Amino acid sequence: MIAIRHLCKSFGTHRVLNDVSAEIARGEVVCIIGASGSGKSTLLRCINGLESYESGEVTIEGCAVHRDDPKIRELRSQVGMVFQRFNLFPHRSALQNVIEGPVYVKKVPLAQASEEGHALLKKVGLADKTDAFPAQLSGGQQQRVAIARSLAMKPKAILFDEPTSALDPELVGDVLAVMKQLAEEGMTMVVVTHEMGFAREVADRVLFLDQGGILEQGTPEQVLKYPKSDRTRDFLRRVIHAM
Repeated sequence: MIAIRHLCKSFGTHRVLNDVSAEIARGEVVCIIGASGSGKSTLLRCINGLESYESGEVTIEGCAVHRDDPKIRELRSQVGMVFQRFNLFPHRSALQNVIEGPVYVKKVPLAQASEEGHALLKKVGLADKTDAFPAQLSGGQQQRVAIARSLAMKPKAILFDEPTSALDPELVGDVLAVMKQLAEEGMTMVVVTHEMGFAREVADRVLFLDQGGILEQGTPEQVLKYPKSDRTRDFLRRVIHAM
């Protein structure tokens, strides 16, 4: 469904992604792990056309992704993105945030979008928060609104960029539970995360990025329990010790 071939991306003289190649199948959950600055978030932004790249190729169901392509908006509507910092409109209620895309981008009638929005907020456990504004919600609740907002566009896949890293520890579980449910329902997901328990339990594959390249990949058991490289072992030791 998503193909990344020989992707290279630099910021100035700094090479952030170096010859990255990977494929994500429909219904697959792929977790991307690695130290800060290893290129994880940049990779997601290239997949969604939020960042340009110098060379290589990203395709979604065979359609090339380029930031400056006139069709990029249409492609972005097919691949949702959930950010670390929620990115909700502060002056709009939870329901208004959820229905914004369907109404203004996909031209869904307001009544239909509202009905679907209510259902999605119920799905993420926020049926009683439809009229609440972001400032009235906890971080975990805001992130669940962000997930509902992404689902409202009926995407073929969702990219998650460290969705729990800005949350207090006691709020992480509710967000991960929603993500686990989506995985069980067959949603194609690419998740940048430091939550090794989630990766171990939910991922079909784990990619370990190091210095802009995929150093190791495989099943959660292969990468997290029996890593091949010393660098992967060192990273996992540090992450697990920090937890």
